[in-house]
Amino acid sequence: MSAQALNIQPTLSQSTNNAQPTLYTPQPKADQTAEQQKMAQDSHGSKSIESNGIIKVTVMRYRPDQDAKPWPESFDIEWTYDMSILDALGVIKDNLRPELAYRWSCRMEVCGSCGMVVNGVPKLACSTFVRDYVNQNGGTGEIIIGAMDNFPIEKDLIVDTQPFIEKLESVSPYIISKNPRPLSAKEYRQTPKQLAKYKKYSMCINCMLCYQACPQVGLNADFLGPAASALAHRYNLDSRDDGKRIRFKTLNEENGIWPCTFVGYCSDVCPKQVDPAGAIQQAKAQGVGYWAMDLFSKDSKQTSSKQKNTQQQES
Repeated sequence: MSAQALNIQPTLSQSTNNAQPTLYTPQPKADQTAEQQKMAQDSHGSKSIESNGIIKVTVMRYRPDQDAKPWPESFDIEWTYDMSILDALGVIKDNLRPELAYRWSCRMEVCGSCGMVVNGVPKLACSTFVRDYVNQNGGTGEIIIGAMDNFPIEKDLIVDTQPFIEKLESVSPYIISKNPRPLSAKEYRQTPKQLAKYKKYSMCINCMLCYQACPQVGLNADFLGPAASALAHRYNLDSRDDGKRIRFKTLNEENGIWPCTFVGYCSDVCPKQVDPAGAIQQAKAQGVGYWAMDLFSKDSKQTSSKQKNTQQQES
């Protein structure tokens, strides 16, 4: 479909403070009868699927081969009651900026792909709705969408997830058993009470919103962070697991769980109510014992080594 048919103003090469937003106004569907429009409207109750007005959407753009830093580009689009932030980005990408880059997959708050910052708050674009921002900013209704910049930005709203994946891998996120069972022995059985101990912490979808919310991650990129710590806690609480001591070697490191100052914002932004802040505090309580055991073990080894050296020198 041509730009003329979509009634789009000339595109902007780069937005500035004085630049006018690019306007997208969808045309009514020619093949939809008045009866079909009424049926669609009735199916949404009092909320029409037709446009509810114009809203300004500003997207922070970044092209590594052209830009020194992210810059804003604004678009005026018509919004509907059921339009999500992800839908709004789709309108921009499909009709105005086909090169706009962002991640998405499931559209139903399951995959965790579409994490980004909406008006300063880490959000999943698929479950955040345009209607909630219409009366914000003094009634102007502007929505500002940016990448989660606690991570390296690769392009536009896409960030490098490799540091996050490495942190997840560092906590041995799998069942570690001292006496592995053969497949012929079938599954490990758990009671509902045993499952309930860790189930909440198993609901993480790796959306990384908690890392964007965490002030310690912003200050120290090497901090283990909320999701990885909660994942370790999930396995430490599992009745089938024997790997606590292995994981606490990582958790008790300088950049493990201890830099956390319990701000709690990571739990506030979590779309699955995992409560990583609570998981970290519980892990700290357990970690003291493992830290003491490791310290005692090191002291014992050093003492033993000194005694051997002394004996060798005397002989």
